[in-house]
Amino acid sequence: MHDLASLLLPWLAGVALAGFCFGGLWWTIRQAAVSPSPARWFLASAVLRMGGVLAGFMAVMAGDWQRGLWCLLGFVIGRQALLRLLSRQSWPKGMSHAP
Repeated sequence: MHDLASLLLPWLAGVALAGFCFGGLWWTIRQAAVSPSPARWFLASAVLRMGGVLAGFMAVMAGDWQRGLWCLLGFVIGRQALLRLLSRQSWPKGMSHAP
């Protein structure tokens, strides 16, 4: 049985992985919007982000499903926090969603 302190690190790793994944997506969208070849940005970003998140989850889990579950919980919470942080300040003035 795991104690709470040993499951806090996988949770924090999940939050960090969410920051990497969705922060990278936010950065990619901004770069691709002004690029002459946005498809390359999106393809490269997707491969790097998915590979990084998958490798991170595998490293954090180390064969223990409970650590994986806590990492996933941190990932979901990190995603929500990043969405709240970036949702309103990222769009141009007067625009609340993509056209």
